[in-house]
This record gives sequence, C-alpha cells and structure tokens, in this order.
Amino acid sequence: MSAPEPFVFPITRDGWLAAATEHAEAAVRLVRHFDGQLTAGAATASEALDLWNDADLALRGTMSEAYILSEAHPDADVRAAAEASVQTLEALSSARLLDPALFAALAAFEGADLDAEEERLLSHTLRDFRRGGVDLAEADRERVRELTDRDTELSLTFSRNIREGRREVRVHPDDLAGLPQDFLDAHPAGEDGLVVLTTDYPDLMPVREYATVRATRTALVAAYNDLAWPENDAVLAELLAVREERAHLLGYGDWADFETEPRMIGSGAAVRAFLDRLDEASRPAAEAEYPLLLERLRHDEPDAEEVTVADFFYLLSVLRNERHDVDAQLVRSYFTFDRVLPGVLQTASRLLGIDFQPVDVPTWHPDVRSYDVVRGDERIGRVHLDLHPREGKFSHAACFPLAPGITGRVLPEAALLCNFARGLMTHDEVTTFFHEFGHLVHDILGGAQRFARFTGVATEWDFVEAPSQLLEEWAWDADVLASFTADADGQPIPADLVERMRVADGFGRALEVRRQLGHANVSYHLHVDRPADLQAATEHWYAVTSPVQPLRGLHPYAGFGHLTGYGSCYYTYQWSLVIARDLRSAFGDDLMNPEVAERYRREILEPGGRRDAADLVASFLGRPYAFDAYREWLAGS
Repeated sequence: MSAPEPFVFPITRDGWLAAATEHAEAAVRLVRHFDGQLTAGAATASEALDLWNDADLALRGTMSEAYILSEAHPDADVRAAAEASVQTLEALSSARLLDPALFAALAAFEGADLDAEEERLLSHTLRDFRRGGVDLAEADRERVRELTDRDTELSLTFSRNIREGRREVRVHPDDLAGLPQDFLDAHPAGEDGLVVLTTDYPDLMPVREYATVRATRTALVAAYNDLAWPENDAVLAELLAVREERAHLLGYGDWADFETEPRMIGSGAAVRAFLDRLDEASRPAAEAEYPLLLERLRHDEPDAEEVTVADFFYLLSVLRNERHDVDAQLVRSYFTFDRVLPGVLQTASRLLGIDFQPVDVPTWHPDVRSYDVVRGDERIGRVHLDLHPREGKFSHAACFPLAPGITGRVLPEAALLCNFARGLMTHDEVTTFFHEFGHLVHDILGGAQRFARFTGVATEWDFVEAPSQLLEEWAWDADVLASFTADADGQPIPADLVERMRVADGFGRALEVRRQLGHANVSYHLHVDRPADLQAATEHWYAVTSPVQPLRGLHPYAGFGHLTGYGSCYYTYQWSLVIARDLRSAFGDDLMNPEVAERYRREILEPGGRRDAADLVASFLGRPYAFDAYREWLAGS
C-alpha cells in the first residue's frame, strides 16, 4: 500500500471558491452513499462499522477544511462560502444522528463479537445517536434537528462577528509612556497627531503589560471587552435559548448536563463542585496577593479604589520586576519571532523524536509556513502555521484540524491560527505558541488510527488541553530557552534570569486562577441560569469571583469566543491543568528525559481517542491523576 499524500490546496481564487463549495457537495454525496449501503444491511458488524467510518471520514475531513477556510482565508467571499458549507455539513452530521434507520443498522450489532476498538466505536456511536435524539417522537426529533441547525448558524455568526469586530482607539503619543521603543517606532502619530491602537494581540498585549498611563490601558482593554457588541448580544441570547430548549427536549436538566455527559467530569453538578474546589484552593492566596497590587497601583494613582482587569497584567509585570528583578521588556528583548519559531520546532523535535521539514506548497495566504512531520524516513503528517494577524482572520490562537489521520489512507494535517507579533514577542506570546503547538503535535502523533472517531485530539474534551498545557513548561526551561533566544548582541537569555522569571511567575498565580475561574463561572452560569440581562450577569460573576474587578458597563461576553465551542464548559482549562501539573511531575528535573518523553508520546499522544483519558494518564503515571501537584503549583512551588 502506498503512503497517503498530503492535502493539495487550490492556487487561484476560483479554485478556492470551488473548494469551499464543491468539496462539501462531494462529501454530502459520499456520506449518503455509505449511509445507504449501511441501511441496506451490512453482513457483519465490522462491515457496518467500516461503512460508518467511511462516511465519518468524509464528513470530518471536509468539515475541518471548511472551518479553516471560514476562519483564515483572506477573501471574504471564500470565507462566506466556507461558512455556508460548514452549515450544510453540520446539518448533515446532526441529521444522521436523528435517523432511526441508521441507528437500527448499527444497534443490530450490539453484543456482537467485536475487538476492543470496534466495541468502543460502536458504543460511542450509539451513545451519540441517543444524545442526538434518535429515540424521540418524530415531532420532537424534527424540533431537535431545527435547534441543532440553528445552534450551528448562530455559532458561526457569533464567531464571524468576533473575527470581524476589530476595534481601534486613538491616543496621544505621550500616552504611550512605558511601551518599548520598537512598539513606538511601529506606531507613529497620524495626521491628527494621534496614534492608532487596535485590539489585535500585537497591540493589546504590550499595552496592557507595559503602558504606564492607566487611561491608555483602560481605553484599549475596554475596546477589547466590547468586541462584537452590540452585534453578538441578540445572537448569544438566542444561542443560549436554543441550547436550553434542546437540552430539555433530549431529557437533560440543562445544557451543562448535556455537554458534560461524555466528558471526564460527567455532569453539571460535578462542574459546580469542581469550581467550588478551585475557589477553595485559590481564595487564600488571592486574598493575600490582591492588597499588594492595590498598594502598587496607588503608588501611581493615589485615588485608585480598586484594581481592574486593565491594571492586572501591568501591575504583575511591575511587581515582578520590583520584587524579583524581572524586567518584562528585557525578557522580551530575547524573543524575536524569527528565533522563536525554529526554537519551538526544535524543542518539539528533540522531545518527541520527530523532525519538521519545510515544504513549499500553495496555501491560503503567503504568511502560512508548511512543514512535513517526519520520523526517520517516514512522513507522518503535515502542519501549517498561520501566525500573524490580518483583517478578517480568526483573532485569537488555536489549533484547527485539517485532515483526520487514518493509517494507510489519510495523512494527518492540522493548522495553527495565531496572532503573534512579527518582531519581538512577549514571553506570554512564546508560552502561548508552545501551548498551541502542543495541540498540533497531539493531532499529528495521534493521527495513526483505524477509525476517524478516535484520530488526533479526539479524547474527552476536558482532557484535550492537558497536553498543550504541559508543553508550556518547556517555555520556562533555561536550557531550552538558551537554545534559541538571543539579545541584540547575540547572547542567549541568562539562566539566572529564567530562574527569576519562574519564581516571579508564582506571584499573582492565584489571582490568575481566579480570573480563569471568572471565565468558567460566566461560561457555566450563562448557560445554566439563563439570565435575562447578559451584561449584568457577566459583570456579576467576574466581580464576585476575583478581587481584580471587571471594567464596568462593558460586554465581554459578546467577544467570548469560547462560548460557542466550549459552551458551558470553560472549566476545562483548569480541569486539564490539574492533570497537566501531574503529568509534569513525571519529568522531574529533566524536561528532556528521553525515556519519560518516549513514554509520554506512546501513552498520552499516540493513542488519540482509542482509550479513556483517565486510562491514558494512569498508564503514563503508573497511578490515577491527583490534585496534589496542582495545589503545590498554586502555592507557588
């Protein structure tokens, strides 16, 4: 059998428009063909599952392509065509799970003599049918279908409004005090004498960390907190109503109960209990940290009554410098994008025993860099890195699957869509790069599967962040950083500075957990409480969760992109972090320990979704995961 070939992108605008529409049309025909064969009667369980898998593969691969084009293609018409294809494919996906004939064709093989992987696929798929509403009366099935399709439509609109919702503020050049010189050079005053700042990350991140003028920080953070408002206000209100009705029709108490059933956490009640546990674990340290921030803010602003989210990152940076001699601008001077990119690639290569070989292939934008992922003489995947902001592009940082890896049939491919600076990067940006790269290598290394259902990062959704959070640790290792950093004189970042950075990072950690807990509370309570006033409810949960206060009267929920994909389950980030901290403990003092790294690759990444996440972790650690390492990390150790 010949090795599978990578995805081939079009090279003309007409080709892209055709890809955005015709690929979806072809996938629909394929799915209907395979489903027709399945409902006509498969001779064996294996034959039935292979037919289901063939249809699933066509659907997942084409849907992944459409999602990337909708979020990243520079042509608005291509993005719009891809969005329409996403809507079509998502509708087909939900309609299949409402088809009694398809369900019966698979359910007929319950109890058949299957191998472990076939049994897992059958049980998971039948669960999907039941969760999709196949057991409902015909009228209720039709209503669930309408609601599911409307969820997709609203989610796409919500994401599009965020993607296209870029805001600007104008400030006097004197109000950029504290910003590094390269930032000032890149932001000259216009004819009106003012400097334009945007809500794109390369502006937002430095301003909120370095700007000494509080009004400048507040203006830009406020603009960011009103991203996609008022456009997304009515969109989100309807989306929450649609999800509530759908959950009730399917027999669940609320949307959180529906979403969590197939995840590690298991129920909405368990989410509440976990958030309470985070509250208990982080509250004492946060209450000790906050007065130090307020005291330092009053050094600059004597009349300040509270620390807001617009002050938070600036004050952390200042205090880490004053308390631990960590100058964030000095740290930034070591991280040029042109060094960080190969550094991340080299680190992942050393750790995981793979190579990234650049390939010159057409993609959707000249910024995109493509690499074959190679082990020995074998190409095992391909990745595409789209790393800088532009108009109309996805505005955060995420990994998007492209081709679901199937052994001998489909080469796994995935893309990073990020918004990093082209010159000097903050250490936070570097850490984010490592984080997203963790998703990328998980998608590729987990891409040698028999069934599309289990390929790549197809684990329980509240485990999926753990491998990427673990890879962040390599952004804090002195030896790793020394291998690719350099200042203007070509000298790598000193080990003693990295050590001070690590110690300083412990300060404010509990407050950062409280900030994340705020996001989790908003995500959960908007879906479960269904408040009539989204603005008031969102502001309430941020205000009561953390002593660092939200900016009043704004609408951050309108730009909270995770409310579509993560729904009520933003708790996932801290749940995964509990596991990631435990995974980190296995490496001890040597993050490049080859034996541990090989075991990690084999036990955590390569299985994809073939086993439950708790079993993957237990296989790697030799025991079930525990909360202890997270609690120690939270305490600063």
